[in-house]
Amino acid sequence: MSDFRIAVLASGTGTNLQSILDRLHPREGIEVVAVGSNQPGAQALERAAGAGVETGVFPAADYADRVQRDAAIAGWLERRDVQLIILAGYMELLSPEFVRRFRNRIVNVHPALLPSFPGLDAVGQALAHGARVTGVTVHLVDEGVDSGPILLQRAIEVPYTRDRAQLEEEIHRVEHELLPEAIRLIASGRVSIDPENPRLVQVDVETRE
Repeated sequence: MSDFRIAVLASGTGTNLQSILDRLHPREGIEVVAVGSNQPGAQALERAAGAGVETGVFPAADYADRVQRDAAIAGWLERRDVQLIILAGYMELLSPEFVRRFRNRIVNVHPALLPSFPGLDAVGQALAHGARVTGVTVHLVDEGVDSGPILLQRAIEVPYTRDRAQLEEEIHRVEHELLPEAIRLIASGRVSIDPENPRLVQVDVETRE
């Protein structure tokens, strides 16, 4: 059986990409076949190249608008027979046209327990609201902002000191575990969407040996 082909879109350092490369690629029948970025100097591209993964760069300045840029990315991904797209620190909103083209095939990781604290600076939002608990959510992407069906979540206690750096370190640690696990579940056919209510996702999270 051929490998389950995934692509990653990233804008920055690519630590979540690295966790995918380290934990999944090219094991368990999962292969990262493409890494794209809107930033030509993104460290994520260097990580991909170091792993022998094809890269593509799609700067906003090269396109008339977001729809045109997303169409170029979509065509690039489809030519590589990508089955799942992972947003790993991709700091751009995807156009509705792109989301519809890959419906239920785009996954994002967010540093909060959605639906709390969507959008930018979720860690700062949690601290500003005096939250005692925050966490990490892996979800499917829809046309809204961090509003798609939830796949996996894990709670994290906010440090008593409310130290942002300490909280971010723990969030990153959990992201690096939860995102590869969600990919593994999807690739193995253990995620299903309720046809009557597409917001309800059944995830078989049986214990791994």
